[in-house]
Amino acid sequence: MVSLKPFMLFLLLTLASHGVSSQQNQQQSTGFVGVVGGGSGDIPARVVQRRSVIEAGSINGDNSNMILAEKRTRRKDPRNDFKYYTGGWNISNDHYISSVSFPGFPLYGIAAIWFMGFGLFLLVIGCYYCCYRRKIAYGYSRNAYALSLAFLALFTIAAIVGCVILYTGQGRFHTSTTDTLDFVVRQSKDTVHNLNNVLDILATAKGIGVDQVSLPPDMKNNIDRVDKMVNDAARDLDSDTKKNEKHIQDVLKSVRLALIIVAAVMLLVALLGFVFSIFGLQVLVYILVVVGWILVTATFILCGIFLTLHNVMGDTCVAMDEWVQNPTAHTALDDILPCVDNATAKETVFQCKDVTFQLVGIVNKIINNVANIEPSPPFIGFLNYNQSGPLVPTLCNPLNPDKTDRKCQVGEVDASNASEVWKDYVCQVSTQDICTNVGRLTPKMYNQMSAAANVSSGLSNYGPFLAGLLDCSFVRYTFTRVHSDHCPNLTEYSKWVYIGLAMVSVAVMLSLVLWVLYARERRHRKYTKLGVVGSGQSSFATK
Repeated sequence: MVSLKPFMLFLLLTLASHGVSSQQNQQQSTGFVGVVGGGSGDIPARVVQRRSVIEAGSINGDNSNMILAEKRTRRKDPRNDFKYYTGGWNISNDHYISSVSFPGFPLYGIAAIWFMGFGLFLLVIGCYYCCYRRKIAYGYSRNAYALSLAFLALFTIAAIVGCVILYTGQGRFHTSTTDTLDFVVRQSKDTVHNLNNVLDILATAKGIGVDQVSLPPDMKNNIDRVDKMVNDAARDLDSDTKKNEKHIQDVLKSVRLALIIVAAVMLLVALLGFVFSIFGLQVLVYILVVVGWILVTATFILCGIFLTLHNVMGDTCVAMDEWVQNPTAHTALDDILPCVDNATAKETVFQCKDVTFQLVGIVNKIINNVANIEPSPPFIGFLNYNQSGPLVPTLCNPLNPDKTDRKCQVGEVDASNASEVWKDYVCQVSTQDICTNVGRLTPKMYNQMSAAANVSSGLSNYGPFLAGLLDCSFVRYTFTRVHSDHCPNLTEYSKWVYIGLAMVSVAVMLSLVLWVLYARERRHRKYTKLGVVGSGQSSFATK
């Protein structure tokens, strides 16, 4: 019997707990979202309103401000005197598990009745053969013979069709689940990759200086602290991703193999039973009856499990969709798909803003106070290296002093193309690093300023990514994609599987009965044509 727990693990998308939108990573942005406050605890302004709802609920002890998939999950709960369950989607709630499994109970009941009932029937027939033989008068009816043959052929065809549906459904179901898993794994790996990129940029920023002016020591220490926090988060995420991916892949492979074996064995049993019955191979028919009795019981149980799985998938998809519409509400999904640790995300966002602001400030100070001044000879030194020509445009700072968004002004160059613009202001220098032609930037200054601009541009481009970590929009994106791109196939093909199992179970179950009935009618027909009546041969017939 297939365990439901691994399926639940897959449905909960445990790998998506820190997934992030690759689409967000590709967004073109020159700045970060605004912040409120001015200290190290600054948080984005547009996040405050969204998070305040959650935090207020937490303070008041209310962790269920929204019931997910309330209408869809309204089912009878066997654990609560068969009253209707009203708690919505909540995989950690035993009553939800009980209610979502309830639609499969009839199939489990059929499996139990069939196993005990048909088993008792076989026992009675076996005892009758062994202990109570008597002469039986054979009778033969052409209508009964033809009818039993027709129904036997019909149910055999039904079993074949059911096996085809089961085999096709499991193949497409496996493809859909694998695609969903691959999507979530990619999201997780993208997060690790982007976090590492941010760390690389911050590490580069630590070593950047323009004419011996670099980031202050306290900021470098803050970068080191963030580096450790993000490294730990990225390492844990990468480890969890690999572990869970392997576990789920193993489960999916096992499920696929089990369903293929069930489809193949049931198809073989149906065909062999039909052939053995047609040719009157009674001993083989009776052996197949016993085998089929056990297999039918197992397929009914599998059918119930997949019906439950189908319901859980549907509930989960509806819950995701409703959460996307109300992303600030507390729901049961908070325990399954939490946002990235808020302290880590907030600290990372703030330090990236601070580094960007400080680096641009350093570059602009050099431009305004060194490159663009008109020094008087004969003094040669830090402030006078024979700079001349058009003034160097300053670098656009995407942030105001209070770290809110700022638009570039006329005459400022964007960090993304600053290196190209500043090339026109580079002069040739002597061995003493003095300009020998028109220009205001030495090659050394240009390289240092370009490096600072590249760091600023890189951090700004990762603004949407970092904001997505902080305000949980990456979870909304993940849910949206799963709901729109993967849920339809997951629910559709899980339905194919349980329909195929149901068809195979019923068709083979009825075929078992018809094998016996047809064997009886065939034997009676044979003896009637031979004129052998009351010969004392044993039979399943009654007087």
